[in-house]
Amino acid sequence: MGKGYVGAAGNVAAWRHWGYKKRDAGIGKVIKDTTKDMTQGSPMKLILGFSIPLLFGFLFQQFYSVVDTVIVGRFLGVRALAGVGSTGSVNFLIIGFCMGVCNGFAIPLAHKFGAKDYEGLRRFMANSVWLSIAFASVMTVATSLLCRKMLEWMKTPEDIFADAYIYILIIFIGIPATYLYNMLSGIIRAMGDSRTPLVFLTMSSLLNIVLDLVCIVNFGMGVAGAAVATVVSQGISGIFCLLYMIKKFPNLHIQKEEWAPNPAHMRILCGMGIPMGLQYSITAIGSVILQTSVNTLGAVAVASVTAAGKVAMFFSCPFDAMGSTMATYSGQNVGAKKLDRLGQGMKACVTLGVIYSAIAFVALWFFGERLSALFIHAEDPALLRDARLLLIMNGAFYVPLALVNIVRFMIQGMGFGRFAILAGVCEMVARGVAGLLLVPMLGFMGVCLASPLAWIFADAFLIPAYLHVKKKLARRFEAEEAEAGKAMERVCAG
Repeated sequence: MGKGYVGAAGNVAAWRHWGYKKRDAGIGKVIKDTTKDMTQGSPMKLILGFSIPLLFGFLFQQFYSVVDTVIVGRFLGVRALAGVGSTGSVNFLIIGFCMGVCNGFAIPLAHKFGAKDYEGLRRFMANSVWLSIAFASVMTVATSLLCRKMLEWMKTPEDIFADAYIYILIIFIGIPATYLYNMLSGIIRAMGDSRTPLVFLTMSSLLNIVLDLVCIVNFGMGVAGAAVATVVSQGISGIFCLLYMIKKFPNLHIQKEEWAPNPAHMRILCGMGIPMGLQYSITAIGSVILQTSVNTLGAVAVASVTAAGKVAMFFSCPFDAMGSTMATYSGQNVGAKKLDRLGQGMKACVTLGVIYSAIAFVALWFFGERLSALFIHAEDPALLRDARLLLIMNGAFYVPLALVNIVRFMIQGMGFGRFAILAGVCEMVARGVAGLLLVPMLGFMGVCLASPLAWIFADAFLIPAYLHVKKKLARRFEAEEAEAGKAMERVCAG
């Protein structure tokens, strides 16, 4: 009976293994039809093809924030605009962590996709879902309880405190929607599909515009209406991503046994996700220090930084797209052990970054003030002048910003997320120095110098770090090949 039982179990295991192989073969066909394998072909062509849909996705994502700002500034006034703008750094501190964690969770998926290990891909997907639920739950409760204290610590002016509080509270309550969209879109991008998230963001951006107008103009909800529109729109984007994955990738449906939490998988996911999240948050700490100093300059300075910041976010979208592209590109090629393609990809992407930086600087020089005026109803010449100065100073250093995004995300895609934390520390120190020393000494000019200093400090660390981790991976792969060769020799000798 014992032998019969073992034989039956063996047959079941064999049939199950055969079923997985058959299903994985089907997955390969489905994925090939809908995603992009970045381990072969021209790096420039692949990077352009992947980053352009991502770029439009980031642009539409900015519509969430920009439409809020335009409507708030036009219909509710400068103080309401300053209230929303004063939450920008703390918003980035928390929401940036959420986005970083989700981007980090996608890196092991990209590795498994590059290695064509689809069962491992499904198991990592399942564990990323469990971790996202846990992170979202804890962060929603904690930030909702602490948001008032955060604004007090930042010395938010009393005349804009109420608007700032209600806006950021609603954004924090909507953290689960942030996790839902960023986790699912990250999974889709890890498999080389950068177009689908764009479609859903486009739809939700249009909805966000409608909800903004209805909540603020028709319902008179004030800045709370802008926050509600943002959360609802992002939640709908996440739902669309989920429905798409269920319908388009039926063979990627996680099986019951694959849903079991796996501590080893979770450690790997956290090892990628938490450093990326902390990189965003540590960077944001410097922004919080800087924002605190800006708040001491008064509501006009806060509104100038807010208006210029909205314009700058649009102009920075190509750099964000380049970074996310290189995370997927490097992740897939590391999974396929094609290190020679990393340098080729970096060269192509840096070339694109330099060309765009020159174009962006010229545009900001001639149109920076007019673009800032889109967000401000008041005709305050000092406000618009300061906004233009901030944009020009940042635009002059866009090449270092391009390098920050390209190199940092490549390092993360290669599996060395902890280096991102150190790069974030460099940015935090630079912005902290600007906030604590330069702003009191130079006034608004100190604000203008903060980001360029942060980008230069980060590049000084990231470029040597990239060379180091590439050499480390090369040694690791050589050792693995040598061990595999010895194992083969033992098998042949036996």
